[in-house]
Amino acid sequence: MDKDNRDDFTFAKLSDLKLPVTFRVSQLEGTRQRKSVLEVLEEPELRHYGAQSSTLSDLYVTCQLVAENKPLTIPFRTSFKAFKHNHTWNEWITFPIRYCDLPLSSQITFTVWDIGSPRTAVPVGGSTFRMFGKKGTLRRGKHRLLLWPDQEADGSMESKTPSKLGTRDEMGRLEKLVKKYERGDLPKSDWLDKMAFRKMEEIHAAETAKSNNMFLYIDIPRFDFPVIFSEPETQTIPSTSAPQTTAAQLPMAPILPPSFATDPHLWAVSDPDMLRENPVEDKHRRLVRSHRSSPYDRELKPNAKIRDELGEMLNYPPSQPLTSEEKDMIWKFRFYLARDRRGLTKFLKSVTWRDPTEVKQAVEELLPMWTEIDTDDALELLGPSTVDSRVRAFAVRQLSRADDEELMLYLLQLVQALKFESAASEQRSSRSATSAISYDDSGLTDFLVTRGVQNFVLGNRLYWYLMVEVALEDKVVAKMYGRVVYKFLNKILESEGGSERRELMRRQGLLVETLGKRAREIRTSKDSRQKKIEKLRSFINDPKHGLVDISALPLPLNARVQITGINAEKSSVFKSNQYPFLLYFKCTDETEYPIIFKDGDDMRQDQLVLQLFTLMDRLLRKENLDLKLSPYDVLATGPQQGMMQFIPSKTIATIVSEHGTVLNYLRANHPDEGSVGTYGVEPSVIDIFVRSCAGYCVVTYLLGVGDRHLDNLLLTPDGHFFHVDFGYILGRDPKPFPPPVKVCKEMVDGMGGAQSTHYVRFKNFCFTAFTILRKSANLILNLVALMVDANIPDIKHRDVHEQIQEKFRLDLTEEEAIKHFEALLNETSYFTVVLDRIHDLAQYWRS
Repeated sequence: MDKDNRDDFTFAKLSDLKLPVTFRVSQLEGTRQRKSVLEVLEEPELRHYGAQSSTLSDLYVTCQLVAENKPLTIPFRTSFKAFKHNHTWNEWITFPIRYCDLPLSSQITFTVWDIGSPRTAVPVGGSTFRMFGKKGTLRRGKHRLLLWPDQEADGSMESKTPSKLGTRDEMGRLEKLVKKYERGDLPKSDWLDKMAFRKMEEIHAAETAKSNNMFLYIDIPRFDFPVIFSEPETQTIPSTSAPQTTAAQLPMAPILPPSFATDPHLWAVSDPDMLRENPVEDKHRRLVRSHRSSPYDRELKPNAKIRDELGEMLNYPPSQPLTSEEKDMIWKFRFYLARDRRGLTKFLKSVTWRDPTEVKQAVEELLPMWTEIDTDDALELLGPSTVDSRVRAFAVRQLSRADDEELMLYLLQLVQALKFESAASEQRSSRSATSAISYDDSGLTDFLVTRGVQNFVLGNRLYWYLMVEVALEDKVVAKMYGRVVYKFLNKILESEGGSERRELMRRQGLLVETLGKRAREIRTSKDSRQKKIEKLRSFINDPKHGLVDISALPLPLNARVQITGINAEKSSVFKSNQYPFLLYFKCTDETEYPIIFKDGDDMRQDQLVLQLFTLMDRLLRKENLDLKLSPYDVLATGPQQGMMQFIPSKTIATIVSEHGTVLNYLRANHPDEGSVGTYGVEPSVIDIFVRSCAGYCVVTYLLGVGDRHLDNLLLTPDGHFFHVDFGYILGRDPKPFPPPVKVCKEMVDGMGGAQSTHYVRFKNFCFTAFTILRKSANLILNLVALMVDANIPDIKHRDVHEQIQEKFRLDLTEEEAIKHFEALLNETSYFTVVLDRIHDLAQYWRS
């Protein structure tokens, strides 16, 4: 930071933060004192006390938001968890109250509870945590809360169980330094930092051993800027020009001096005209922008400097807003940009949509003459920000150029885009009759229906995507999708062989309904797993259910596969919470197609992740890079039901347990004693392993896949490595401070170690794949952004553009981006956990 700008700080106002209050209960640290023998003799019930046991107690934490000695929420508690080595919850809690509604005196009470007697619980300790600092700044990051032994947190203004004391121990001092280090206030030196963090780990262990205190660690979300307490403005008048600002796009302003921020006698007064259109600026814009479309405008060309600036604007990612100056420049050279396919989305952002003259010229004159745009831009135009149906219809026409195979890659998002069609049509009645914006049907529904009728496989997937939306709780959305399904089925009946095709869809629905009903019964039964397996096989073999022999039927998961029944003897039930089925379908070509059928689990997030993996695999192959990815098929058949393709394989955890190493496993399946440099394994198998490790390393990094452990990393006998279970994406992870790039020791050992030539090839494959996928960043960003309203847990109400855009590092050159990714790969196995300890990478994978 330049010295001249050292005082130019920015902040966000609390009144603009519309997100719900969220935090994570991390872990408990410290030694609990056991009751003496004399105390137990005097009070026999103490023998039930959890601390008396040699094993770890099943503790739980309750928390509640309070202010002015009054509760703001009901108490929340962590879910049950059996502890083995330490008391670690890593559980996120979300209060039903938004940050903007918090009073300045807000506090959260934390109380850790244990078994006191067979029917009662006793407090292990309590702590009261203030949400705001002394200067009214919302606290963020990791915090270590002091627990007051045997006391329940009181939550009063003058709390007797404060989370911090005036005195600070050695770890407290180090915690403050680590916070400064993370903010960038301390200079960074890689070699010195590693030594310092290792020393901190030693100090932490020593301090913990000699301390009698107990501490509860919590994580408060980090925001890009300090959030300052502010009351909601008394009057707000919505702007007619700018789109609504989301909660993640917080307005920034220069920070007030400390004397102003803390003086209780100073009041902020809202300007009621602040959000109105400035007539001077509006007149200036009208003067700058010519509406006459004169020959001069049409022939206007930028000089070299402006051409470079325009080129830089066209390379902006979809989420980056344009300044008023940039909008004016794009409008000025709009005819010149009409020949550039990248320019349309930026031009439409520069249009003042409340000005009928501008809208008419933009949509009726410039849009028809614009050159064909790329698929990623067409998808962006189908998002919620595009309200003019003529612009949306233009995007649909561009998509019509895609073949069925490509359209299948975007079908999930196009079904979601139908919601925004409905939203646009509903706004028609709220607009004035003189508005130049059109709210007619853009034709997206007709386009999808027509392509679905023409291609059986595409239509089958479209049918199931629509049926999931019909089953959702939102009745308005479900009704809209119901109309699309009705139209689709009628068009099928009108087509050649439509009655037979409609009957196949009915039979598919009956098959899914039969399996789903049985899955619920077996899942909720108290039988042992073996008994569940026996019941499943008996159910399949029962002729009245019609599952052993089926007249040829397209499998809902993959309509290219024709099934004729289920092999009951091979079918089984997995040992997991939902007890999913493993079903072996018999096919018309006398092969078998194994699937996993789940009920009681939302599979739409897995479906999205695997769709994006399939897209990335196609993008890589298009550039002649085959990384042997295995994006298996996933289909959600309901909001809490679905099926996925089963690939015969073993988890890395099982392989290590049975064979010792990955190389031993590959050697046992594909030995080649005469091989040179492949450790007794067939060279092609090692090549597949190296390529697939690199592919999944890159794609899981870009989507921020979390909760990786050795039980959800799988390997086939021929070397295909792949990931399963995508319950955490976009940076979410139940484990603290996960590595950004998921490469475990077992993967590296399978390549022959970090010094082997295969590991060098692995890194080069990673760099090449990362470079290729960065070129298609906008396509991936727009596909994920279209899913924001799909009620998928990790995407709902999140600024997905920023989450994924940060991974691509579009601000760097190609060479800088490769160096950045290499630095992530070469990261040391020590990770800083603020206020906690330095975790080793191996601990992440084993936990």
